[in-house]
Amino acid sequence: MRDKDRQRRRMGNASSRQQAAQSETPTFFTQEELSKLKSDFETGGGENVKPLIRNKMKELDNAELNIAVTGETGTGKSTFINAMRGLCSEDEGAAAVGTTETTMEPTGYPHPNLPNFRYWDLPGIGSTRFTTGSYLKEMKFEKYNFFIIVSAGRFTENDAKLAKEIKRLGKKFYFVRSKIDNDLHSMRLKGGGGGESGEVEELEKIRSYCFSKLGKAGFPDPNMFLIRSYKENMYDFPRLMEALADSLPSIKESVFILALPNLSVEIIRKKGEVLKERIWMLAIISGGVGAIPVPGLSAACDMGILIGAIINFRECLCLDDAALRRLAERKGKSMEELKAAAGSPLLGDITQHLIVRRRLGAALVAVSTVEAGLYFVPFIGSLFGAGSSFLITCSILSNALKLLIESSEKVLAVTKRAH
Repeated sequence: MRDKDRQRRRMGNASSRQQAAQSETPTFFTQEELSKLKSDFETGGGENVKPLIRNKMKELDNAELNIAVTGETGTGKSTFINAMRGLCSEDEGAAAVGTTETTMEPTGYPHPNLPNFRYWDLPGIGSTRFTTGSYLKEMKFEKYNFFIIVSAGRFTENDAKLAKEIKRLGKKFYFVRSKIDNDLHSMRLKGGGGGESGEVEELEKIRSYCFSKLGKAGFPDPNMFLIRSYKENMYDFPRLMEALADSLPSIKESVFILALPNLSVEIIRKKGEVLKERIWMLAIISGGVGAIPVPGLSAACDMGILIGAIINFRECLCLDDAALRRLAERKGKSMEELKAAAGSPLLGDITQHLIVRRRLGAALVAVSTVEAGLYFVPFIGSLFGAGSSFLITCSILSNALKLLIESSEKVLAVTKRAH
């Protein structure tokens, strides 16, 4: 009798979790898409929903994001663009820093691992070639998701004119006051002193001044941020990144988050949440055509999907060799030191042998079929068998992602100490 009571309580708890999960729509899908997935799954199982899942994965992989960065020459646009891409000026593909602006055309800079995501360096509106009315048209305004208007001192009349035109056309924009540490340095030279409290007071003075000037220009509550691109964890840089992500629809927001440099534990964990949402989709696709029995896993899995997903997770978490090499150079360390700090075999070659040997699917033993089904596919529920390819794939990818997140956090800790 007690066993039956425990079973009823367990199923009751599972039902509560299912109701809670179902109340939260997975961010990659519309409610209409979810309804179709559920209907197709109930009538034909996993094979029925694979085409829909593949289309969604293709949409995620091909999602474009274009961010325009504009401002007058010398305001630090190139340095800002490089910082947002996790690059410094010496890296291959970096935007040139400290040069006189000669181009009158938008210049696109793709993210190192996400070629469909580009920052665009736009010439300043103050150029004699452009009028306010012609600027956005010639800059191909419609292609950008939003605009970042950068100033190294006061925001100019041209900045205000541009912002008003962007607002009139229904696009979002953000004011960024760069090189803020130059102001703090000037304060110290003038004998401002006061240590940390003096800097805080000076920052508030600058902030109040900027808000006042932008208010008089017609922006009473502007999205305005004080930053120094070489010090991404300081001032308003973290708040700026959060605001930019929040301004995007769900799929583009996920692309933006994955493109961020690993500046904090919070960013790394946000990346983990975005990647976790892809696991159940990959798991559904993993069984079926192309899947083969894998010794040691007791299920037919598509090993290509498993290996490809782990490599993708690694790149998104800035743990691939190219990202680690750039980071090592910036922090004055060797790539070997960073890999040693990460302490993960997943930073080497990803093979079937490694997946089986490291027992990445072993945690499945501790997870019930009901719980795993609810966790990964809240709108489908516990319709997969305990030995299914779906659950094995979920387990392997979840464990791999967990290990890579931990490695990324360890690398961050080491580079912060170096900094």
